[in-house]
Amino acid sequence: MRKFLKQFSVFLLVSILVVGVLPLTGQAKNYKGIYDTDYGNYDLVATANGGMVSTSHGLATQIGAEVLERGGNAIDAAIAIQYALTVVEPMMSGIGGGGFMMVYDGNTKETTIINSRERAPAGATPDMFLDEDGNPIPFNERVQHGTSVGVPGTLKGLELAHALWGSRSMEELIKPSITLAKNGFPVNDYLAQEIANSKDKLLRTAAKNVFFKNNKPLEEGDLLVQKDLAKTLTLISEKGADAFYYGEIGNVLAKTVQQFGGSMTPEDLANYNPTIDEPIWGKYQGYDIASMPPPSSGGVFLLQMLGILDGFDLSQYDTSSWEKYHLLAEAMHLAYADRAVYAGDPEFVNVPVNGLLNKDYLAERSKLIDLNKVNENPTAGDPWKYENSVANYDMTKQPDDKEYGETTHFTVADKYGNVVSYTTTIEQVFGSGIMVPGYGFMLNNELTDFDAIPGGANEVQPNKRPLSSMTPTIVFEDGKPVLTVGSPGGPTIITSVLQTIVNVIEYDMSLEDAIAEPRIYTNNLNSYRYEEEIPKSVILKLNGMGHSFGDTPITIGNVQSILIDHENGLFKGVADDTRNGSSIGIKLEK
Repeated sequence: MRKFLKQFSVFLLVSILVVGVLPLTGQAKNYKGIYDTDYGNYDLVATANGGMVSTSHGLATQIGAEVLERGGNAIDAAIAIQYALTVVEPMMSGIGGGGFMMVYDGNTKETTIINSRERAPAGATPDMFLDEDGNPIPFNERVQHGTSVGVPGTLKGLELAHALWGSRSMEELIKPSITLAKNGFPVNDYLAQEIANSKDKLLRTAAKNVFFKNNKPLEEGDLLVQKDLAKTLTLISEKGADAFYYGEIGNVLAKTVQQFGGSMTPEDLANYNPTIDEPIWGKYQGYDIASMPPPSSGGVFLLQMLGILDGFDLSQYDTSSWEKYHLLAEAMHLAYADRAVYAGDPEFVNVPVNGLLNKDYLAERSKLIDLNKVNENPTAGDPWKYENSVANYDMTKQPDDKEYGETTHFTVADKYGNVVSYTTTIEQVFGSGIMVPGYGFMLNNELTDFDAIPGGANEVQPNKRPLSSMTPTIVFEDGKPVLTVGSPGGPTIITSVLQTIVNVIEYDMSLEDAIAEPRIYTNNLNSYRYEEEIPKSVILKLNGMGHSFGDTPITIGNVQSILIDHENGLFKGVADDTRNGSSIGIKLEK
């Protein structure tokens, strides 16, 4: 990455000398509430000297950039973006869900996490996802049931972040989203596709009145107007999160969950509070990496895989080589074997974080990888010998019927030195499919992230947070943030972040190339995914060794990232091209 930053800086210097101006792409405009909805014109890559925004939706990026342009900070922009995503990406995140916001404070130089992960209501039970015969209810059924809905945390998380770092009024930050919801915006191809794919789930709830006309899904180019959501956002703007957690919105929310078979009550909402967490830290190739602690599995197993791979000198192999993908796959198998046993909510279970990341334990796991053959029995190791505690749960085998969730990640950096890396979700596409009638927002199905079969670290318990894979991450060099990374994709999140970091640091790729480089995912010998740009000869070689990559490639993740060049005061933002994302930079006059 140091080499890239040097090359990047030389390019900019030459451009300035030749052209006489700083070349900026995706530069913020003076919006005044008018946003560009021509999704084909969005810039995936932007370079600027006054701040950067990168999100998976062009309208959300514009709203965030407008906050920065008006003097707001990165946290202000992140709050405005999350509200905007509730409107324009209702299938991925929103006020009916939760998430993890990682904040680097440019003033204090501290890195903090606002943890707004959903919690199980007081009425949740360990066996609530089992049928009358004690067998797991099929995943597609339990997703759509009221028992899948966790107590939402997003709003209280945003309010806490605003109290700690906000510099603009919440009313100002919500206003653009109210306007978008009230006046509508054109449906893009991605949203249209997801509405159609979720038709059966949505038509059974109040969502049918929002995303369908005459029971037919809205199509690309149709205007999506969400007047109920505009009303809800207006109430929140006027009364704060209390309107949601203690007022009329929460009462209807709880009643709706109960109508779909759940146990949530207004008291569950009133009792919810986010937490302020410290990141989990690790190293890779001399860089310090801050990522998510439990109840997310993201940070622990990202750092574990990086630690396992650190001694293999990956860059000696070509970026498209079978050797690289084999080593990645083997490290994934070992990490996910540990994840299946040891990951859960640390408020309820002992998670052997220190043991899982102990250098001697990582060395043990590394020795299980052979460059020339597949480990045919990748099982969980014993990190407890490097801990002062013991397991207070059993090892359980779970049904392998989960569909990978989707979510959204975005990132912001400002001229004041603040950086935000934020992953936010309602779990599956459109969550549970349940919309709160009269209020227009979707409810999560986050509790299906718990184990269906009780007994393990991740069993359902009242007020417990389900295991997550979200991995908002910031990479540091010499104590300064130089790279943000994050992605959606359920358990594939961790490996998308892993490969982006490896591509930038180990392979010295430009940020856009690092994100575009085809990715793989495998969590065991029976579950493999890969992207289509990987050469067929490489897939054949890997399968010949004992891997099981299938015949059909698939898109993995949607990374949003910012690279920060402190020496030259420059930001580079990159949005993955797998959605209608964009990056916009803010120009400071020299």
